[in-house]
Amino acid sequence: MAPKPRRPVKKPVSPRTDGKAPTKAAKPKSGGGVARTNGENAPIALVLIDDNRLLREGIVEMVRAQPGFKVLAASADANEALKKVREAKPDIVLVDFGLEDHDSLSLTATVHAEVPEAKVIVMGLLPLQEDVAHYVRAGASGFIMKDASFEEFFDTIRAVARGEQVLPSELTKSLFSQIVLNAAVKNPARVVDAVRLTSRERQVIDLLGEGLSNKEISGRLHIAVHTVKSHVHNVLEKLALHSRLEVAAFSHASGGSKAISK
Repeated sequence: MAPKPRRPVKKPVSPRTDGKAPTKAAKPKSGGGVARTNGENAPIALVLIDDNRLLREGIVEMVRAQPGFKVLAASADANEALKKVREAKPDIVLVDFGLEDHDSLSLTATVHAEVPEAKVIVMGLLPLQEDVAHYVRAGASGFIMKDASFEEFFDTIRAVARGEQVLPSELTKSLFSQIVLNAAVKNPARVVDAVRLTSRERQVIDLLGEGLSNKEISGRLHIAVHTVKSHVHNVLEKLALHSRLEVAAFSHASGGSKAISK
């Protein structure tokens, strides 16, 4: 007669000495911090676009010395920086308001359209509501003034990285300037009646109205870049305006140089 198969014997569970039922091992807790799309506790990734070498290198050193931030690229070449933005998709793109050879407004719009997850912060902006409105419509999420403190600089970056929109208090105090600008734009004839513009200055006004940079205007008119800067300065002085954007708005409102009396 064949022997019966033996049943497997279960090993007894060792009782706890404290009399409590055995428990499962607890999973280790993850570290604190704010979870973001690029990973929990990941540093805020930045791309800097600024054509002032000393300022650019200074900002890079300052950011790298601050915990929680990472510089992916820093360049004066907007096209080179845009390529990096498309590839790396940073959290923040810092754009200098006063780029010499590139239109920072168009650059802001391009980043916002092509890489919407990369939030644009405009640096060195003049305190004019018209400029702010243009940049906000183009997709800017924050602004850092020229005289911002160390804390304001990094607080703005952190806030924008969290999805907030940041407007410095200085810019909220210039409503009067905006009202004056609107009056000038609505009545451009009254402004030009009091000034005398050269034919070259009227050409520069038209090209600023097209959104061209100093370098592009230089190529179009076959004159040196420093000469273009001089004409832009004269136009701003004569029309009592404060920025290239205001000149562009003025050009559109007045119908261009052909509508401006000599």
